[in-house]
Amino acid sequence: MSPAHTVLQDVFGYEQFRGSQEAIIGHVVGGGDALVLMPTGGGKSLCYQVPAIVRQQAGQGVAIVVSPLIALMHDQVGALHEAGVSAAFLNSSLSFDAAQDVELRLQTGDITLLYVAPERLNTPRFLGLLDDLYEQQHISLFAIDEAHCVSQWGHDFRPEYRALSVLHERYAGVPRIALTATADELTRADIIERLQLEGAQLFVSSFDRPNIRYRIEEKKDATTQLLRFIEREHAGDAGVVYCQSRKRVEELAAMLVAAGIDALPYHAGLPQDVRQKNQNRFLREEGIVMVATIAFGMGIDKPDVRFVGHVDMPKNIEGYYQETGRAGRDGLAADAWMAYGLGDVVNQRRMIDDSPAGEEFKAALRGKLDALLGLAEAIDCRRVRLLAYFGEPSTPCGNCDNCISPPAVWDATDAARKLLSTIYRVQQASHIGFGTGHIMDILRGKKTEKVEQYGHDKLSTFGIGAEFSEAQLRSVLRQLLATGAVGLNKVMLDSGHSFDTLCLSDGSRAVLRGEVAVQLRESVASAPRERKRRTPAGTLPPAAANLDQDAQVRFINLKAWRAEVAREHGLPAYVIFHDATLAAIAQQCPRTVADLQGISGMGAKKLEAYGVEVLRVCGQ
Repeated sequence: MSPAHTVLQDVFGYEQFRGSQEAIIGHVVGGGDALVLMPTGGGKSLCYQVPAIVRQQAGQGVAIVVSPLIALMHDQVGALHEAGVSAAFLNSSLSFDAAQDVELRLQTGDITLLYVAPERLNTPRFLGLLDDLYEQQHISLFAIDEAHCVSQWGHDFRPEYRALSVLHERYAGVPRIALTATADELTRADIIERLQLEGAQLFVSSFDRPNIRYRIEEKKDATTQLLRFIEREHAGDAGVVYCQSRKRVEELAAMLVAAGIDALPYHAGLPQDVRQKNQNRFLREEGIVMVATIAFGMGIDKPDVRFVGHVDMPKNIEGYYQETGRAGRDGLAADAWMAYGLGDVVNQRRMIDDSPAGEEFKAALRGKLDALLGLAEAIDCRRVRLLAYFGEPSTPCGNCDNCISPPAVWDATDAARKLLSTIYRVQQASHIGFGTGHIMDILRGKKTEKVEQYGHDKLSTFGIGAEFSEAQLRSVLRQLLATGAVGLNKVMLDSGHSFDTLCLSDGSRAVLRGEVAVQLRESVASAPRERKRRTPAGTLPPAAANLDQDAQVRFINLKAWRAEVAREHGLPAYVIFHDATLAAIAQQCPRTVADLQGISGMGAKKLEAYGVEVLRVCGQ
């Protein structure tokens, strides 16, 4: 058995590596550089933790792990301590004396893995420590987690990550492993260039998360739609709901609480202590719904998140994939739900157009947004579209909303041409642009005060689209905006307020000439779904769903015991044991410590620390 296999079994309690883990670990143990693209929940942490332990046992020193989040460092170090591994972190949460103690342990070789923020790594003091360790050949490897943060094309760009090029320049010969859960070709190339990983071996795992069901609904009343989704399908489940604005976060969290759902807000505008308290509750308690901006989530390792919702559309597919990937990290069924409407397209387009970035950068952002819009408007398999974006071919999944209930499709080419014609006629007649509502009123033949004021009831296009509903025209406009066949002009008022007006674009001509067909899904209300049958309070998670009655009792008792241990240790419950491990114990009904050996997730240290107590709980 290889040293890596021995560590996997003895320390972490797993019999076999998953996917490309073994190849990655073997490469890094051998001193090679690696860029690892692996989906959330795919086991990225083991790809550097196992090599760190193996190389430390071989006398090659400490592994330095660059991590962007304090909470993540705390939980990962806690999990390593539970597994019997010497680990520590250096960040702003430590007192001066505590930080000094860590530095001393680092110099004496007492630490196997040290987690450090990128800001801390680039301080003269810490670089001096690294210089001393390097001279003694006591740095085993550098691991750069959330490596997409180095790229301006990534969805979580962190300027301080750029300085990590110092690792290659200053500490030649020390193996580096950069890891991310998502990176398109553009971001991937940027990571390689910025971190000087040109000689690194690239490991790309499948981006498919087959346990996640992707669902996108037309936005009508997003708040009501979300509430209905949670109440009918995820009552009592842990989940994350993403919003675009801080105000929206607080309003939505309050609404969910009023509806009897245990929800908490999270955004960068909240005091640090409130954010930390809410994050800790989410990680350590069951059934919490976190309503958040994108400030929340990177590195959150809670395995039993059963759904991720979006009431506003993200900026790009990478963001969408990363955020939805926080659901179902335990491999069990989870939902990715999003409500999407015309306003989302307008807002995202406007943010790109109004940004101070150069035109090349804006064009790249528009391309990324268009890919997400294409996913939202898709009438074919969502998963096929999503994976294709990352260059991975696939076949229809049978598990997304479009596969389960194929949408009805209608030919919207005529409606699109009439809309474009109306935009053109209005511009010609009034020499100014107008917004979506006014254009639709003209096309549908509504004699509003505004229509009559500008004489737009006299236009040749007035009323020629009376057969189309407002919902139909909104969906047509949404696609025309998504494909660039309609443009937006910002109009500034003397008051300082602004609004968007519609205008023709370079892409309008092909649609007007009938050279491009516009096929759309029919606009329908959200289909009613049957309420999921759930067990009463104290619901059993999916991991325990197939246990018999006696085993379920053991599982419930084990969960209660785990919660007590987690509270004593100040850690999330899943750090002690995952639900899947508790379910396996409950099913086996162990009588002796030997019966616990070989259960997935039961390493040697945990067996020693908890074996007797687990037997006691199972015997209750």
